[in-house]
Amino acid sequence: MAQTIYDDLKQLGEHVAPPESPIAAFLERVRNPQPGETYLVRFTCPEFTSLCPITGQPDFAHLVIDYVPADWLVESKSLKLYLGAFRNQGGFHEATTVEIARRLVSELSPTWLRIGGYWYPRGGIPIDVFYQTGVPPTGLWLPDQGVAPYRGRG
Repeated sequence: MAQTIYDDLKQLGEHVAPPESPIAAFLERVRNPQPGETYLVRFTCPEFTSLCPITGQPDFAHLVIDYVPADWLVESKSLKLYLGAFRNQGGFHEATTVEIARRLVSELSPTWLRIGGYWYPRGGIPIDVFYQTGVPPTGLWLPDQGVAPYRGRG
């Protein structure tokens, strides 16, 4: 059987214990099957959780991660495990959102990346955090992230 670009993956299709922390999480990547093409990859995590670093209470967010791959794609199971590792991690909304973006940039070296962290209210005030690596590439179809502003019950 011929070797494929997926043969080196260690987590996909295997039972993998959740990582103890985001730092300990192993983000796997695969070669971009469409090198040279300008296209957008979107991951949406509508039930992201982490902990308040002061109170230890859970915080909830709807994350939208958009990136334009260069040489690498992130393998989705490893991304899910990485994001899940934040469930027991304390961090302010701003720090957590930017930490996720920087880790992905470090691992993938994408052409462009942005993240929208739409955090649910803490103390009655929702906090939305946005980060991007620069100007989107020319000609990129960049749809709206599709997350409505928080309106409570209104």
